[in-house]
Amino acid sequence: MPQWLKDAVFYEIYPQSFYDSNGDGIGDINGITEKLDYIKSLGCNAIWMNPCYDSPFMDAGYDVRDYKKVAPRYGTNEDLENLFKVAHQKGIKILLDLVPGHTSDTHPWFTESKKPVKNEMSNRYIWTKSVWDAPPQYRMMVGITDRDANYMVNYFCSQPALNYGFHEITHPEWQLPCDHPDCLATVEALKDIMRFWLDKGCDGFRVDMADSLVKNDDEKVATARIWRGIREMLDKEYPEAAMVSEWCHPVRSLFKGGFHMDFYLDHRGNGYSTLFRYEVDGEDRSFFSKNGKGDVTVFTEEYVPNLKATRDCGYISMFTSNHDIPRMTKNLDETARRLAFCTIFTMPGVPFLYYGDEIGMRYQEELTSKEGGFSRTGSRTPMQWTNGKNLGFSTADKENLYLPVDSMPNAPTVENQQDNPNSIFNTVKDIIKIRHDNNSDLGPDGDFKVLYAQRNKYPFVYQRGSFVVGVNPSANETAVELDVKQEEVAYQIGDAKLENGKLTLGAQSFILFKTAE
Repeated sequence: MPQWLKDAVFYEIYPQSFYDSNGDGIGDINGITEKLDYIKSLGCNAIWMNPCYDSPFMDAGYDVRDYKKVAPRYGTNEDLENLFKVAHQKGIKILLDLVPGHTSDTHPWFTESKKPVKNEMSNRYIWTKSVWDAPPQYRMMVGITDRDANYMVNYFCSQPALNYGFHEITHPEWQLPCDHPDCLATVEALKDIMRFWLDKGCDGFRVDMADSLVKNDDEKVATARIWRGIREMLDKEYPEAAMVSEWCHPVRSLFKGGFHMDFYLDHRGNGYSTLFRYEVDGEDRSFFSKNGKGDVTVFTEEYVPNLKATRDCGYISMFTSNHDIPRMTKNLDETARRLAFCTIFTMPGVPFLYYGDEIGMRYQEELTSKEGGFSRTGSRTPMQWTNGKNLGFSTADKENLYLPVDSMPNAPTVENQQDNPNSIFNTVKDIIKIRHDNNSDLGPDGDFKVLYAQRNKYPFVYQRGSFVVGVNPSANETAVELDVKQEEVAYQIGDAKLENGKLTLGAQSFILFKTAE
């Protein structure tokens, strides 16, 4: 396990929307380099950067045309290497976004693979035997190349699926087993890409759709086997490199697949979703909504067993938001978000802060889709730095911006939040600092125990080592008997107190206190 993960707090950057250093209207790598001191000032010591590779951008860069080349709109390979260098000088690690399951249909591998004449790349992607073979259970592109075959895509039509083989062979005339030399060659090509960037200073990878490699692999046994082999490569050649999976199945990802971290994703109705983004029949039933209709046990009954099962092999990572889901501003008020962030940053595992969440950037629902974003576009708008032109994101003319900046007169910015001690910006900074300062208790490996979590009731109380955390997102005061003694309050929002064995939490309140020996 890379030692730096044991005190890591990540900051996710959507590069095209973070900071434009050259005035062309789109964020770039040099812009990230210029803002490293800001990221460090938040208490974040690691960055996950969304794809920056050469791409036609049909899916915002998750359709890669060249894995070893930075997209010109972001800069050059040399700019990225400089970012690694400067970040390391400041004590910041950087993960790139690895897209292993598919490429762009303009990737040179696919250009060769679609040719009618058999070649080295013919089996780099998944093709049927003939154009008349299109099983309905697979997502196929039919009859659009000169090759007498159809090819599988992972989602968008521009994303042909790379061929890692099939765990269960149902169509032997075209499905290859995972140990076929051509499927093994795909794995080696993936390792080659990883080595390329690790040798240039990258600290690891966030892995997109990590569970999607092998097809007909319902239990993900064969997919996990591939990742375990990659982990062995990293342990041998790059022992301080880290991987975080987009999987949301800790046992498969961490225990079987060998990932260092696994994201707790926003899947409707799961524990994470019901904490922060859960609507039923038009009513917000998120636990952190102040209407008090949530149920924290959906979270605890899912999270606690997964935590126990994987505690010795990796970390479950919670995030404030990401580029694929609405920001919490869609449904939670500022106080609710402050409570939510304080909870996320006092949980075990390695937490991730999405750019702009620290200032309460708005989820802009009204935007037209950009580069395959669709409903996700509203969470990908430019970072809001100052109260000046384009909110400090770019000096370009408004019409040349990658996406519009927030036009609301009260749009939050770093400038108008940093000096307000009660801002969400300073809440984030404060709670991250407390986490770092008390890492043995509040960090990734600190003990975790649920002290109070009842179905359809508030509050939620848990212990992290020598600290107790209590949170009441509802609009009503609540109290719970607690057999602990308080030594000092480390952080508090709203009215909260422990007296005579009773923890009383006012409406929308949070308390973090150290217990007496």
